[in-house]
Amino acid sequence: MRYVTSADGTRIAVYEYGEPTAPVLIAVHGYPDNATLWEPVALRLAEHFRVITYDVRGAGESDQPRQRAAYRLERLEEDFTAVLDTVSPEQPVQLLAHDWGSIQSWHFVTSERLLGRIDSFVSISGPSLDHVGYFLRSRWRSWEGLKQLMHSWYVFYFQLPWLPERGWRKGWAHRVFGRLERSAGGTASAEGERSLGDYVNGLNLYRANVLQRLARPRERRTGVPVLAVSPDGDAFVTTPLQTDVARWAPNLSVQVVRGGHWMPRNDPGLVARLTLEHTRRVAGWRA
Repeated sequence: MRYVTSADGTRIAVYEYGEPTAPVLIAVHGYPDNATLWEPVALRLAEHFRVITYDVRGAGESDQPRQRAAYRLERLEEDFTAVLDTVSPEQPVQLLAHDWGSIQSWHFVTSERLLGRIDSFVSISGPSLDHVGYFLRSRWRSWEGLKQLMHSWYVFYFQLPWLPERGWRKGWAHRVFGRLERSAGGTASAEGERSLGDYVNGLNLYRANVLQRLARPRERRTGVPVLAVSPDGDAFVTTPLQTDVARWAPNLSVQVVRGGHWMPRNDPGLVARLTLEHTRRVAGWRA
């Protein structure tokens, strides 16, 4: 592990697997995880890539800013840029992300400031918030829109003051979300894999970004080759929300797979295979 410093002074903990001279793949975790989520996947990809993972601000060993504004997508982009400038300042990288890692990674691949620095993107169970805003506006009277809103109940729960924090601290929220993690045959996170800070600090990701982006979505487009991976038993994100984005990402591939939301933990071999296949196919890279 080492630290890099973001533009606002936040220290980000970075981890590395594989050969230093191999092509670089950066994996970004979601909520309420930390970088350890990626270890089973990273070990499988280490013979092909220099795999970089990092603790998103507020999680793991990274700094934990208290201000809600510190968790806006713009600050997360600065963190990613700091990691990118450290591990691959001259060559573009491959990007792999899950859940909130995918949400922020969509922000990265559609950013003009990062144009040309990302060669490919594998997104698992995490859409762009801006794309979600347009999706819900166009389908708010449809069954697809209603189904997604029912899947997204927790997003609105996380906006409440003090109650979500109390749920994590008292333990009853862990039981509820543990059952959701075990849906579609999955397994819950191991004891000690996450800290209380991972759960509590990450609430600011939702509070600093979701309602603002849904209310005023921006047209964010990318030419980066994207593979959108949608588990058919995802308890949080429906397949149409993840995959109906060709308007914004014309170089899009879609893969619907068996399983639940936490694919990197429950099926790391499949995640590694899909990532390697996508990278070889679209980024012109060969093992």
